[in-house]
Amino acid sequence: MSIEKARKYLEQFNLADRVLEFSVSSATVKDAAIAVGCTEGEIAKSLTFIVDGSPIMILAEGTAKIDNSKFKAEFHTKATMIPFDDVERLIGHVVGGVCPFGINDGVKVYLDNSLKKYSIVYPAAGNDKSAVKLSIEELEKASKFIKWVDVCKVIE
Repeated sequence: MSIEKARKYLEQFNLADRVLEFSVSSATVKDAAIAVGCTEGEIAKSLTFIVDGSPIMILAEGTAKIDNSKFKAEFHTKATMIPFDDVERLIGHVVGGVCPFGINDGVKVYLDNSLKKYSIVYPAAGNDKSAVKLSIEELEKASKFIKWVDVCKVIE
């Protein structure tokens, strides 16, 4: 019921009506782009890592990959992704639906500069058959992000 948790969280920003639900999977960037009807870049994928013993989330454009040297320069540690089996427990959403809406307390959220080229992006909404249509300004507000970072490289 992670989608309900995300939707309830988005209510405080009057954005719950932006949640899109699909009859097909949106678990991968490619699947999500097909379900939404947008480019893969417009999917705001959630990447989760452990930094200083705590979980963090970085939202990046769908075609972006972590640049290890940029990540280390920003966070002063090697990029260590949260293991698949630990994501739901540490973040609060299942893999395929990870988003910054209704996550566990203490998870720090960052937005990667790769998203800035889009006016509208589609992060997941708590499960593997959902997304939420947001402007960058709405994403900033609803994600309660710490800051913009430059830790990705875009693969065309």
